[in-house]
Amino acid sequence: MQTLVERAPETEHRWEQAHKWIALGAVFGLSGVATGAAGAHLLESHLAADSLDTLETAVRFQMYHALALLVVGALSGTWGHRSLNLIGWLFTAGILLFSGSLYLLSFTDVGAFGAVAPIGGLAFISGWGSLLIAALRK
Repeated sequence: MQTLVERAPETEHRWEQAHKWIALGAVFGLSGVATGAAGAHLLESHLAADSLDTLETAVRFQMYHALALLVVGALSGTWGHRSLNLIGWLFTAGILLFSGSLYLLSFTDVGAFGAVAPIGGLAFISGWGSLLIAALRK
């Protein structure tokens, strides 16, 4: 079936990328809300206060960057995908490394997991810096 307005292949690819980042942002948002709710209601009596604080930090940064991925997806359809694709991967790496290591630290108390968090933090910083550069070039 042919539509009234056909998209160029490059534009079609941009929208595919946009959908990918929006879906990933939604997955991280959903899992962040679920983890935050579990921490607040189910795990509160099972975790030490410092572990709960660590868990809250992990959830907070996951949620910030889930929203950032939604923005990356929204911009991908209009800005193009190359720079935003890198930014999306940096935010994703940050969530997995920063929040992921803090989740493991809060549940296991294995201090070595905390050593991974700064790498995720650098990914977050790099993502925001790359977004700034991309915005200034537009």
